[in-house]
Amino acid sequence: MSRRLLVTHALPYANGPLHLGHMLGYIQTDIWVRAQRMMGNEVIFVAADDAHGTPIMLAAEKAGKTAEDFIAEIRTSHEADFADFHFSYDNYYTTHSPENGELASLIYTRLRDGGYIARRMIQQLYDPQKEMFLPDRYIKGTCPNCGTPDQYGDNCENCGATYAPTDLINPYSVMSGATPVLRDSEHYFFELSKFETLLRDWFAGKFTGGSPVMNSGVAAKLSEWLDGGLKDWDISRDAPYFGFPIPDAPGKFFYVWLDAPVGYLASFKNLCNRTGLRFDDFLSPDSDTELHHFLGKDIINFHGLFWPAMLHGAGFRTPTALHVNGYLSVNGAKMSKSRGTFIKARTYLESGLNADFLRYYFASVLGDTPVDADLDLKAFEERVNSHLVGKWVNIASRTAGFVQKFFDGRLAADFGPEEAELWQTLLMHYGDIDALYRSGEFAEVTRRFVTMADLVNGHIAAKAPWVLAKDESRREELHHVCSFALAAFRMLAGLLKPILPATVAAAEQFLDAPIVTFDDARAELHNHTVNPFEPLLGRIDPKQVEAMVEASKESLGAEAPAEPVKKKPKDSSKSMSTNTVSEPVATTTIGIDDFAKLDLRIGKVVACEFVDGSDKLLRFELDAGSLGTRQIFSGIRAAYGEPEKLIGRNVVFIANLAVRKMRFGVSEGMILSAGDGGSDLFLLDADQGAQPGATVR
Repeated sequence: MSRRLLVTHALPYANGPLHLGHMLGYIQTDIWVRAQRMMGNEVIFVAADDAHGTPIMLAAEKAGKTAEDFIAEIRTSHEADFADFHFSYDNYYTTHSPENGELASLIYTRLRDGGYIARRMIQQLYDPQKEMFLPDRYIKGTCPNCGTPDQYGDNCENCGATYAPTDLINPYSVMSGATPVLRDSEHYFFELSKFETLLRDWFAGKFTGGSPVMNSGVAAKLSEWLDGGLKDWDISRDAPYFGFPIPDAPGKFFYVWLDAPVGYLASFKNLCNRTGLRFDDFLSPDSDTELHHFLGKDIINFHGLFWPAMLHGAGFRTPTALHVNGYLSVNGAKMSKSRGTFIKARTYLESGLNADFLRYYFASVLGDTPVDADLDLKAFEERVNSHLVGKWVNIASRTAGFVQKFFDGRLAADFGPEEAELWQTLLMHYGDIDALYRSGEFAEVTRRFVTMADLVNGHIAAKAPWVLAKDESRREELHHVCSFALAAFRMLAGLLKPILPATVAAAEQFLDAPIVTFDDARAELHNHTVNPFEPLLGRIDPKQVEAMVEASKESLGAEAPAEPVKKKPKDSSKSMSTNTVSEPVATTTIGIDDFAKLDLRIGKVVACEFVDGSDKLLRFELDAGSLGTRQIFSGIRAAYGEPEKLIGRNVVFIANLAVRKMRFGVSEGMILSAGDGGSDLFLLDADQGAQPGATVR
């Protein structure tokens, strides 16, 4: 049964360009949306720039621009980045819009009239030179807990203590350097405590038929806030402020976090005004539309407490689900400008890297839990080159030419017996792909893809179509092998389509067979004509990654503040390991004579099996041509759990390595692989035509 979904992701703040940390959650959303559409569901995908607040007002002032001009330029850059990373929005908008002003005021007045808004006097720090009340982050001083100077007004970066800005010792305004003074100001509060029952019911799935609205760990964290007692939420800010004025409060503005999530609805409202969609069909309390929000774990309190309470109190439906992602690190450490790992989305693209490559890598590390993800740049390079180029594209590049040369591009009328049996195995692996996408298990999708691609490549290697092509009596067998390979290539394209939209579009043109739904990719393509094959992807050149890192480096400069020194021993060691830049280890160079000492050969796998008594080794028997048969033990069991699938593969091995006697037997060489070890190992493959025993030069 088709579902109707309204989907959003967290709104990028309009004070600077997008970086790869932003893109993690945004790409996660787009993959999920595309998969839902392939399942036949109606999906409306909207987002917007978050364009209000003091930081934007001050950044625009510093740039010598109006706030409106400043956010317009940022929005243009954001939209360009999203377009080049192949996002499939139905509408991308801005929170600085008439629709958002109207909806924010409507929600506020409904909450006010419902008795959920309170007014009370508070004391705030005020900059007498700038003549403005100061947000916490615009006040600095000495930490009252550990005595470290130059700490922000809400928390200490050295000891981690949280406090009120009035607790700082010797506070000063970041804006002017003046000593702030306390002044009274009337503020407006949303009485969140009145929604405790509503929130507990929402957590329990009362409004979603019992389905969980978030990951259990996220729910547990939000429940801690509930159990600790909900505090009323200050939703007003004093002038000067870039935002929407509160209707009945001259000189007061909505705090940015009130109108920012309303921006989801405003972007959808703008779409409705342009297309004829009915806003109430999606947002009324009795709507059967699902409302899904994707967001980072740092903002779950706003989306898991304030937002559903605001919606319910104003007479709108509550969200169906929150999909929460973790933070992104690069090379195992926090993103760093000095190390060149604080990478902008545009810098990635300008380095010549394919947008689909980042989408694939992120998919390979994303599951249904909000764990932190790491962009290991070496693993990124190896995973893309191995999985996408070496496994998937390789299927078509090894077989499509034979179909054109011998069969005018037309695929066979049926599969051979072996291909028909293997096709059923592929269908078994492919069968629940839609369910994996639905639950956000993207990493498992990519693991399934690798398994299937290995099966297909193993069959191609075993059948060796480049050998079959030399024997006219085996044309039918050649036709079956290559036709099966291209049908399997298409099935894998269907599996990858939400992740690699641009690349799969090119594959569809080659195959002359569009893939609209996941079921489409199950077709066997008998008697179907394909177009001549053209390379779909090229391998990542390490120089591209190096260029990206170099382009992302910023000198800290003499006046840049030093990173705080951790005082606790355990924190100090952590700081050293994650924040210190290590000198690169020099690679020892060798001469051509040294390289010539290695006798590298092609070996065809004729047997491969587990080794009793070892959880790391596989035993290979290789056909080494004129060198005879070689037995080699290789520690790649974690990467290849089904050794029989390797039979027929060509591998590269060192033929003149000294024989090693092991308790399992004699090992007569070393098989070469790429990767960091464990499950991250990939056998090197040779292009078609390489014969057993051939020398690798």
